[in-house]
Amino acid sequence: MLAKRIVPCLDVKDGKVVKGVQFVNLKVEGDPAELAADYEEQGADEVVFLDITASHEKRDTTLEVVKRTADMISIPFTVGGGIRNITDIQNALSSGADKVSVNTAAVRDPKLVEESAAVFGSQCIVVAIDAKRVYVDSTLPDKTVVDTSNGKCWWEVYVEGGRVPTGIDAIAWAKAVKELGAGELLPTSMDCDGTQDGYDIALTRAMSKATNLPIIASGGAGNLEHIYEVLTAGEADAALAASIFHRAQYSVGEVKRYLAEKGVPVRLV
Repeated sequence: MLAKRIVPCLDVKDGKVVKGVQFVNLKVEGDPAELAADYEEQGADEVVFLDITASHEKRDTTLEVVKRTADMISIPFTVGGGIRNITDIQNALSSGADKVSVNTAAVRDPKLVEESAAVFGSQCIVVAIDAKRVYVDSTLPDKTVVDTSNGKCWWEVYVEGGRVPTGIDAIAWAKAVKELGAGELLPTSMDCDGTQDGYDIALTRAMSKATNLPIIASGGAGNLEHIYEVLTAGEADAALAASIFHRAQYSVGEVKRYLAEKGVPVRLV
């Protein structure tokens, strides 16, 4: 079995790492390059850097901050936010990214996923999916309705940093981007983001079963058990977390030692 990955996330706004709750009330947490270097030293498997307002503000990713962060680390580095075309992907990779995350632009133009996978390889293309639960009373013909502990729901895709609903079913979208060549999926639960109440296990499990692609679970990590749960019951391949690392509730090493003791395969340093 492949080792499960622990992935600190750097949500970047105006050159600083920020964190909020359910995509709002952002607070500054620190410098992205310094935090990334610290997380690598703690044993992080990868780092994800998301310029969270670039798409909404219709501007490019802040490449100077990407370069400075990439220069500080040697572990895999994923960059997203403001990626709109092949040139943007090339610029991010040239600035030190190993993988590029696309979200809003992929929804607007799905051919971007296909073209970028053909040019750079599927292993380089991560499709991020911001998803929010929509509760229903019964099954719907055009939605993937799942029974959860809180009732039946499907997940709606949002774009522009969680600001704009699309009406698109997240599980159907995940299947579509797999066929277009995406190599990995990064679903973020908008309901759980920043709450520290646990990941949306039903979301990650449904997406994993539907696509069989590597899943980086995002949104809701609050304690060690939450991470264990999403990597086992949630069938995720990696657990992304922000608040618990930025605020030193746990180190990456503590998370990995806990997982190893519970029998989850992880890379220990």
